[in-house]
Amino acid sequence: MNLYGDYANISALCRILEINGIEHTVDRLSLEDKVELLDYDLIYIGSGSEENAKLALSHLMTYKDDLAQYIQSGKFSLFTGNSFEMLGESIKSFLGEFEGLGIFDFKTVEQDKTRTTADAIFENEAIGKPLVGFINKCSTIEGITEPLFTVKMGLGNSKDDSFEGVHKNNFFGTHLTGPVLIKNPHFLQYFASALAGKPLDDSAFYYEKAGYEITLKKLTERM
Repeated sequence: MNLYGDYANISALCRILEINGIEHTVDRLSLEDKVELLDYDLIYIGSGSEENAKLALSHLMTYKDDLAQYIQSGKFSLFTGNSFEMLGESIKSFLGEFEGLGIFDFKTVEQDKTRTTADAIFENEAIGKPLVGFINKCSTIEGITEPLFTVKMGLGNSKDDSFEGVHKNNFFGTHLTGPVLIKNPHFLQYFASALAGKPLDDSAFYYEKAGYEITLKKLTERM
C-alpha cells in the first residue's frame, strides 16, 4: 500500500517531530506481522493497487474490532488513497464483492475500465488554508455522512459529490495524494501538532510552503 510515494507522508511527519525534539518510533508492518494496534499513537496506511488493497483488507479483518476501538477512542490515524475504502460496509469490485471492515456505513463500487483523475483543491474549516493535490481512483463511494473535505475543485466521494474523504474523531481518510502532507505543509503542521498535543514549529518547511503557494495559485487560476 505504497503507491504515489505515499511513504513520504511518514517521512514528513518524522521530520517535523525531529525538528521539534519529539522522540518517536516508526514500525513498518506487512501482512505477516502481528500487531497490537491499541499500543500505537498513530496508524498510517497509504494507497495501493486494487489487488493489494484486497489482500490488506483480508489481513485487517483480524483486527477490525481493535481498529474500531482505536478510532472510537480518539487515537490518530491517516489513511490515504483507496486505503480508507476498506473501512466501509462493502466493496463491489471487478475482482468480486468484498465485505468491508464495517467501521463506517459507506459502500464502495470499483470499476476496471476507466480511472478518474483530477487536480484538486479541498477545504476544511478547522485546517484553515485549502489543501491541494491530485486524485487518481477507480471508485465511487456512497453513504459517507462525515466527510473530511469540501470540494472546491476536483473529485468528491461520488459523481457530482461536493464532499470528499471521511473524518471521525481523529481518523482522517482521503483520496488526496501529493503526498498530501508534503504538498500541504500547513496540514502537516496541523496534524503533527494535534498528534503531539502542542503547537509545532514548521519554519524549516520553507520550500514546501513556497511550492504549496505556487500550486494553489496556479490551480485557482484554472477554476
